Amino acid sequence: MNNSDFPRSERGSDIYEARPRHTPPKAAKVSILWLLLNLIFLIIFNVFFFMLGNPPHNFSVWLSYGFIHIAYILLVATPILTRKGKSSSVFGFALYSISAAYFIVALVVGIVFILLALESNNVAFLVQLSIAAIYSIVLIANMIANERTADTEEERQYQIDYVKNATVQLKLILDRVKDKESKKKVEKAYDAVNSSPVKSHPNLEQMELRILTLIDELDAFVASGDKQSIVSTADSLFSAVNERNSRLKNYAR
Repeated sequence: MNNSDFPRSERGSDIYEARPRHTPPKAAKVSILWLLLNLIFLIIFNVFFFMLGNPPHNFSVWLSYGFIHIAYILLVATPILTRKGKSSSVFGFALYSISAAYFIVALVVGIVFILLALESNNVAFLVQLSIAAIYSIVLIANMIANERTADTEEERQYQIDYVKNATVQLKLILDRVKDKESKKKVEKAYDAVNSSPVKSHPNLEQMELRILTLIDELDAFVASGDKQSIVSTADSLFSAVNERNSRLKNYAR
């Protein structure tokens, strides 16, 4: 029997040919494309600078050259400074707009100083330094504001998740309770959780964790059919939820 007697997919050479070729992940391709896109400006700017310039350049020209590159690097690196979260796209747009504005100003001012080629270094340096300082202040102020906003959003999401998750879990437990007395107790605890304010407070974190633990314990007792433990745990849960809500009112005052 020769090689031609085998189906094509079983031939040794064709097995190798049939293997999928290794291709880089999409994320890697996108990263490479972004890198190439970011390099376009640097390449074009440097081509114009070195081909159309009149060397040797004085120090004020090199200062402007350096500040333009720094501004562009900061523009490209801006996404790294963006706080990750629900509103990261909004935060990123704001920071990118600030960096883009700084880059445009630094580029225009830098080109002016390159064309003027002033003998004094002080003017070019002080002007570029002032622009960079203003940019830094505005950027950092926005980053601080973004951090506070993101922290508030995370806290708010935790508050929403606490009530939502507890309510959903209790509803599932309630549907599984068969005994009338136990069901009434669990339903009472469910109503207390369901009507709880979504707002929370950092000082209530341990109490809320305790409530979630009681719900998990109640789930286990319902699964085992332990009526006495179901009733006592539901009562403890009801009391804990009411105490949590009462303390929340005091913190809100």
